[in-house]
Amino acid sequence: SFIGEESVAAGEGSILTDNPTWIIDPIDGTTNFVHRKGKNISSRYFFFFLQIEFGIVYSCIEDKMYTARKGKGAFCNGQKLQVSGQEDITKSLLVTELGSNRDPEAIKII
Repeated sequence: SFIGEESVAAGEGSILTDNPTWIIDPIDGTTNFVHRKGKNISSRYFFFFLQIEFGIVYSCIEDKMYTARKGKGAFCNGQKLQVSGQEDITKSLLVTELGSNRDPEAIKII
């Protein structure tokens, strides 16, 4: 099955199940993309049994392709990315995007 970011943002219901599922956001940052400014990406994620298996993110302006596969690492244009190894989240930098829906329960989790 397929879940598109725009359909979810428009209020259409989507439920992630055990079935193989693609989650696709063709252009995140559409205004920036149209004006060729700032950050914008195209992203695809594949879930199986509610677990993410791999993701592909393309940074349009920077012409960078990020890929990651469960248990195989993450790459930028084919070059393996290195992480800090920091395991204590209180000593880490966390970057997230909550989208247009600011669900109070989701915010509590973060």
